[in-house]
Amino acid sequence: MQQTFYKFHGIGNDYIYFDCFDWTPKRPAVLARKLSDRHFSIGGDGIVLILPSKVADAEMRMFNADGSEGRMCGNAIRCVAKYLYDFKGIHKRDFTIDTAAGIKKLHLVSRSWDKEHANLFTVDMGKPKFDPARIPALFEGDRIVDHPLIVNDTTYRVTCLSMGNPHCVVFTEDPGSLDLEAVGPYFETHPAFPERINTEFVRVCGENQLEMRVWERGSGETLACGTGACAAAVAAVCNGFCQKNSEITVHLAGGILRVVYTGKTVLLTGPAELAFTGTVEV
Repeated sequence: MQQTFYKFHGIGNDYIYFDCFDWTPKRPAVLARKLSDRHFSIGGDGIVLILPSKVADAEMRMFNADGSEGRMCGNAIRCVAKYLYDFKGIHKRDFTIDTAAGIKKLHLVSRSWDKEHANLFTVDMGKPKFDPARIPALFEGDRIVDHPLIVNDTTYRVTCLSMGNPHCVVFTEDPGSLDLEAVGPYFETHPAFPERINTEFVRVCGENQLEMRVWERGSGETLACGTGACAAAVAAVCNGFCQKNSEITVHLAGGILRVVYTGKTVLLTGPAELAFTGTVEV
């Protein structure tokens, strides 16, 4: 069975998207593992299904490259809104997308000169959750900020929170020198994180400027992570490196995301781009 796919990315965080308004794959986890292979298939960080919704403009389901289902992706959700604008003809400025982490609101910031293509969105990512039980993370107390954690015989200072999915933020002097392929899996599968964890290694590189590398559960190192950028910005505020209600620029391998943490919600702004379309046997 041949189906049209759309390859979108948010600063290099790339997924394979399917319009599932009239069709849905029977085994999306298997499909994600198959199609995400960058040598023998299309290649990507996973797949995203765009489905009809009774409570929002669309529903988003995402599956990581290993087939595990994710609850939220700040880069993928912008691409879903772009698909609705560019391909479904929903030409409006404000969108709602239903996700496993709840309904998210998006605002179209900029579009092409002919107004036919959406380029840049701001996503209201909601309020971060610090309660260890809601991350989940097996720590004592009501929040995990600058807390010691032994990972593979090395002690790290970590700040953990949920942005709809779990994150562990580590501030370090030189993220670029890390052997992330070696250390990332130890964080992801650490016993303190019963549902595994996304880990951000972050350097404060200027006033409201962060440099970040990310190891995503189920996908490994990716060029960008929207929820991870949000987690890094919130953690920077909690540790006194940045201020609330100010724009924090997060530099990732794939490009730049901009985050504002108000204390009540987190606003994420970034591009959504189409790489190519095609058909694939599913």
